[in-house]
Amino acid sequence: MPQIDMPLEELKQYTGRSERPEDFEAYWEKALQLLSSVDPEVEVVRSGVETPFATCFDLYFTGVGGARIHAKYIQPNTLPKGRTTFPALLEFHGYSMHSGDWTSKLHYAAAGTAVFSMDVRGQGGLSEDPGGVTGNTLEGHIVRGLADGEERLFYRQVYLDTVQLARLVMAMETIDETGVSVTGWSQGGALAVACAALEPRIHKVVTVYPFLSDFKRVWEMDLDIDAYKEMRRHFRRFDPTHEQFDEFFRRLSYIDVQHLAPWIKGEVLMGTGLMDTICPPSTQFAVYNRIEAEKNIVLYPDFTHEALPGMHDKIWTFLMDQ
Repeated sequence: MPQIDMPLEELKQYTGRSERPEDFEAYWEKALQLLSSVDPEVEVVRSGVETPFATCFDLYFTGVGGARIHAKYIQPNTLPKGRTTFPALLEFHGYSMHSGDWTSKLHYAAAGTAVFSMDVRGQGGLSEDPGGVTGNTLEGHIVRGLADGEERLFYRQVYLDTVQLARLVMAMETIDETGVSVTGWSQGGALAVACAALEPRIHKVVTVYPFLSDFKRVWEMDLDIDAYKEMRRHFRRFDPTHEQFDEFFRRLSYIDVQHLAPWIKGEVLMGTGLMDTICPPSTQFAVYNRIEAEKNIVLYPDFTHEALPGMHDKIWTFLMDQ
């Protein structure tokens, strides 16, 4: 089998190149305290989409920094047999994209699961990004806010948005707080990891080829292109002689999902293509090998960062088995 990364046996032992900051835990404790001080100002509005078995809503809430965050919310009309509350699924989308069509989520609602699909702030959906940081904001969400310190990192806010959504869902009278799961591919896979790590009540976790892991490994493989191209662009524009190289990667380590992975308590299913040059397999295994909860990984030896045949069916079976 051709390979673009380590041999599989080495991947199974790899735990990452990027170092965990000594104050990592304190950093996220402070972030969660900040989140707790935010009034979410929840608004739920009936959407224009109609189905015979579920009701569709636009849900809005306020995240850190004053951003109004949007999520599609689908509430089944009938409780599953033997239940008094609904299980729920939080869905996160890929980089620069949006929460997708309503119809792509209706199968879960038809099976009696409430669905919440969040638009990441500042990307393709309806969520706001108030900004207020120095430097590049045209793309560059990985490095956005980095010049102002690790507490201003864009993805710090996004991770907190996922937690805010999870907390709001778990507090709903119609939702079983012990039956809330998360799912996502690529950026969405990273957000599923972050959400489950920072909100340990998450029941099940699906992460498919997660983004935002082991940044230094990506750099050393010369794969800071495509989704990670903003790292190279940052150095070319703002640090051409690499005087701030170590500090750059130190700050990014606070949003590196491999360091969050050990905090996950829920059962995990991961999908990985071993020919992935967008999110290299080693960066994905850096996450997987740090997960201490019950877990399983599905490998696609000949596939890249693309559709993985049969993966959606495996995800369905995993999530519905509750």
